Parts: sequence; C-alpha cells; structure tokens
Amino acid sequence: EVFQESFKPECHHFNGTERVRFLLKYIYNRQQYVHFDSDVGYYVADSPVSESAVRYLNSQSEILEDRRSAVDRYCRHNYEVSTPFLVGRQ
Repeated sequence: EVFQESFKPECHHFNGTERVRFLLKYIYNRQQYVHFDSDVGYYVADSPVSESAVRYLNSQSEILEDRRSAVDRYCRHNYEVSTPFLVGRQ
C-alpha cells in the first residue's frame, strides 16, 4: 500500500498585485485535510481528523507569521518576476 502526502501553494491575483490571496493546501492520499488562507490569516481544518493539527499550527506564531508573509514574499515577488515573460507576448 502506498501513502502520499503533498502540499500545494496557490497564488490568486486580482487586478495585478492590487489584491493577492495565498492558499497552502495540505493533501493526504488525494484528500485535502488542512489549508492556510491568507484572507483568513490562519489554518483551517478541512476534516474532523485534522482539527488537532490545526490547533497546533495556529498556536505557533512563527509558523503563522511565515505563512502570512508569503503573500509578499512568494506571490507578489513571483508575479513581478514572471509578468515580463508572460504578459503581452504573442
């Protein structure tokens, strides 16, 4: 039997970098069980089993601060780096 755990970061850009949302999804065996949403500012449980993990993650101020800063550090940075290569090319 094979068990797989993965995570998927997503950046949602609205009107360039005017409004940016960062999502970090944690997936176990193709089922999402926890996610971080920068609009909310903390981790959210997607199943009853993950509630204890969410309590732990939300109690760690350093982890939360790192995830909250990902909007600027990860999303906006990558948008600015990638835009010249992606926008306006034909």
